Parts: sequence; structure tokens; C-alpha cells
Amino acid sequence: MKILVGYRGNNVGQDLLEQAIKQAKAFDGEVHVVTSMVGGEKTEKEKITEAEENLENAKQYLDGQGVKNDVHLLIRGRSPGEDIVLFANENGIDEIIIAVKSRSKVGKILFSSTAQYVILKAECPVISIR
Repeated sequence: MKILVGYRGNNVGQDLLEQAIKQAKAFDGEVHVVTSMVGGEKTEKEKITEAEENLENAKQYLDGQGVKNDVHLLIRGRSPGEDIVLFANENGIDEIIIAVKSRSKVGKILFSSTAQYVILKAECPVISIR
């Protein structure tokens, strides 16, 4: 089983990794941790460096848990939602795990644009974690 984690390295990121570990151990899976950035003028060098460090920390954590994994920093000029869905399709991903933010009472019903895009467009099951 191939599991994709849409990862930004924030507090909820740890919850995403924990869920991925459970899934990978239960189904003899491998975890692909993906961070997507638009690139060009919209992406600062410091943000790229921070993303690389966060991905390396995630890799070390998954390695320590004995989970087969790979990390990917995507800077392909697409929105994160588009990038995640495209990466999943290109790599035969079986399941996507993403974070869902809730900002207000209405926001609890409407997901972030990234989460909404992934949930609606992914060709595989999506697990959302708040």
C-alpha cells in the first residue's frame, strides 16, 4: 500500500505522520511525505529551506518507527491541491492523508481550498485529520 501524506511540518503534521504509521504498519505500506510549493516569485528561499528541513525531520521520524518512506518537495508551479492529486496519480498512491483546518463555525463545514480540492479530485480514498 502506498500512502501519501500532504505535509507542511506544523503541529497537525505530527498527527498525520502518526496516522500514516498506523496505516503503513497495518497494511505493509510505504509512506510518501509530500510538501508542495507553487514556486517562482511566490516562494521565498527561506520557506524552501524550512520545507526541506521539515521533510528531513519527518523522514528521520518515520525511519525511527521502522516505516519505509520517501519525502518529496514539489515546486512545479501548481497549487498544493493540484500537486498532491497529480503526484498521487503519477505514483499509484492508494490513500492520501491530509489536514483539514477549521477557522470558524462555517469553516468547519467548508474545508481549506487544498483539502477541498484533494477530497473532490483524488482517485483514491482520502483521510482527513483535524
